Amino acid sequence: MVLRKVSMKLKCMVQHSKQFDSLIRTKDMKCRIQNNIKKTIAVSFVAILLFGCSKSDDYKKYQADGDILYSGKLDSVKINPGNNRVQLTGILKADPKINKIKIFWNDKKDSIEYPVNMNTDPRKFAKTFAVEEGIRSFLVYTYDADGNRSVGVNAVGRIYGPRYAGSLNNRVISSAAQANGATTVDWLPIDLSAGPFATEIRYTSSTGVKTLRVPVADERTVLRDVAASASTLSYRTLFLPTKASIDTFYTEFAQVGIFKEVTSQYLLNTRIPFTTSAKGDRWGNPTDWITNSAVKNFTLNSSTKFGGVDAWFGGPQLAMEAGWSTDNMVTITNGKIYQSPTLPAGLYTLEMDIPDCTSGGDFYTVAAEGDGIPNTENINASLAFAKTNSPGTHRITFTLATAKKVSLGFVGNLPNKGGGDGTFWRISQVRLKQLPAVN
Repeated sequence: MVLRKVSMKLKCMVQHSKQFDSLIRTKDMKCRIQNNIKKTIAVSFVAILLFGCSKSDDYKKYQADGDILYSGKLDSVKINPGNNRVQLTGILKADPKINKIKIFWNDKKDSIEYPVNMNTDPRKFAKTFAVEEGIRSFLVYTYDADGNRSVGVNAVGRIYGPRYAGSLNNRVISSAAQANGATTVDWLPIDLSAGPFATEIRYTSSTGVKTLRVPVADERTVLRDVAASASTLSYRTLFLPTKASIDTFYTEFAQVGIFKEVTSQYLLNTRIPFTTSAKGDRWGNPTDWITNSAVKNFTLNSSTKFGGVDAWFGGPQLAMEAGWSTDNMVTITNGKIYQSPTLPAGLYTLEMDIPDCTSGGDFYTVAAEGDGIPNTENINASLAFAKTNSPGTHRITFTLATAKKVSLGFVGNLPNKGGGDGTFWRISQVRLKQLPAVN
């Protein structure tokens, strides 16, 4: 039947050739056209014979995989990275023959497969599975019950893990200070290239341990419920390597001390009105403070002397004074006023306010280990000192690596200059602030 059709087509083409030939005016052109027509007829004849004598599906033997019926491939494949795992998503075509999906990676050395029920499963495919860190290439096939598979779909993604996590740095707190019932945390800027998006602060509140998450864009965080007894807080930074990441990465918690006033924990009788254990009309002896005999230079009688507290000029406040008298208020040499608490390890600041004093005096604020503070000529042996001979707020800072007894106070030399002249020094308040040592 195929040969009959070919013969008829050849006859028809010959007839058309004869008609066309009558239209050709030159012999050479006629020969060239006839040759081209004959070549075309020959090629068509061979093709028809080959096709007509073969089975209808013989062309499949020339495909690389032989006789294959392809199932519908997974569309819109995406890779969402995680922590040593990945989520692969895609859209299943409406092919009822599909009964499983298989995913290959690592040059097909690793694979995982999932059953599919096209009657009940959602069209959106989403599965999460373990994959080692690195840039990975995935090849996805669907299969039917006869083992026929789809055309492969390639997808590439980067998986994150220990190497990425080890490169992350915690955000840095520049200071955490407590004052007036609030704890203020100031942050330093952080490099955004690794994907930080938030910081968690963990602290002890008045009702228990709390965790607060703050954006990395915040430069300051104010906590109003930190327990008065809390000396530290902890914090860590959260990272998403990409917006599509299915896992959040965290730095280890770091601990920072809360710089806060601890005056009432370690010192007593520290502000106006300073209390006294004994007192005359103006001068008195302060309670809780140790005063040496040089400070007690006001002689009431042969058995009673006062010094260390001045009730005049807005007092009572801590004070040393000499002068303005020829028979009393004698020169003070290395007069000392101090307390000796035991302090835990940490960074400390001792502050004191001087409302008034004579300028150029030889008096110091001091912190020294043990019981007592050194004389002015040995002041360099102390933990910290500052010459505080002008009005205003003054401070010294010192660090303790371990818990120690420390004497905090004042030492000075105040000359009695004779009638109508002298030297004085008054203190209205003393404060101790601590930044606890942390591991």
